[in-house]
Amino acid sequence: MLSVRLSASMIAVLAVAAPDAQRPRHADTRSVVADRVRALSRDSAWRQVAAVPIGFRTFHPQGMVKIGDTLFVSSVEVRVPTKRFATPQAGQDRDSGEGVGHLFKMDRSGRLIADVTLGEGSVYHPGGLDFDGRDIWVPVAEYRPNSRSIVYRVNPETMKAAEIFRFDDHLGALVRDTDDNTLHGVSWGSRRFYRWTLDTRGTAAPSRPTRTINSSHYVDYQDCKYAGRHRMLCTGVTELRQSAEAPPFRLGGLELVDLVQGRPLHQVPVLLWTPSGTDMTHNPVWIEPSDTGLRAYFMPEDDRSTLYIFEVDTSAQVSGDQSRRQ
Repeated sequence: MLSVRLSASMIAVLAVAAPDAQRPRHADTRSVVADRVRALSRDSAWRQVAAVPIGFRTFHPQGMVKIGDTLFVSSVEVRVPTKRFATPQAGQDRDSGEGVGHLFKMDRSGRLIADVTLGEGSVYHPGGLDFDGRDIWVPVAEYRPNSRSIVYRVNPETMKAAEIFRFDDHLGALVRDTDDNTLHGVSWGSRRFYRWTLDTRGTAAPSRPTRTINSSHYVDYQDCKYAGRHRMLCTGVTELRQSAEAPPFRLGGLELVDLVQGRPLHQVPVLLWTPSGTDMTHNPVWIEPSDTGLRAYFMPEDDRSTLYIFEVDTSAQVSGDQSRRQ
């Protein structure tokens, strides 16, 4: 099911560049981000440069991509929360609940431009997003592990969504490897990696995907992006408790993952929290190059969200690494 609600300001939206013009530049930017991420450490000094209140209800944001000055955010609107079963039923630990999946299009001032509804029936939980230079890839799943998903490809200009395929597991995020035309998904909690080969039309081949167990247990991925040279950059959170009854401490982090071997290449905590104590990588994240390092866009809060923008200088570390390699 697909419905579109557009604001009157749609005519003011900056157009997305044509695929042939945008794809090479987009690919170069992704590799720059990945290389600079490898210069990050626990001691990296992030500096807040802006905090933009979002001008509409965001529900529970999941994934985010930035195209030009336009932001696209997936979100799940929970209308009836899931309830756990006393004992598992048909392989499920909870019921499906009820909800609506959204893909928001907004400008950098936090103004809503468009709202597309994705999913059907009990499949209403959108996940992490990726942009391949032409289309946005978004999974929508049942709000429970070991369930099922629908994979969509969305045109960012028209906001028209096309169903690509269905899959019997919860897909929490997707990235498209444009270097070998493959699609990669992560399961609930990012415990499993899946890989599909796409045809020239960008649809999945009918064969089963390859499956790899994630060897890293540092964070559960919330949002992932393709990072060039068969890598993906994922952000997420881990929840720590001293006892089952104790309140959780949530630590955010990011991982650069080798898609060929299915293992992390670089892991680093992100020691940033909102004034209320929510970790910055709790929900969607977008990272891009800045003049001296990286600029990150975080939207960690539910319902009444703020877009936090931080920068971090990686130039000294990157320069030092290059000197040592020469």
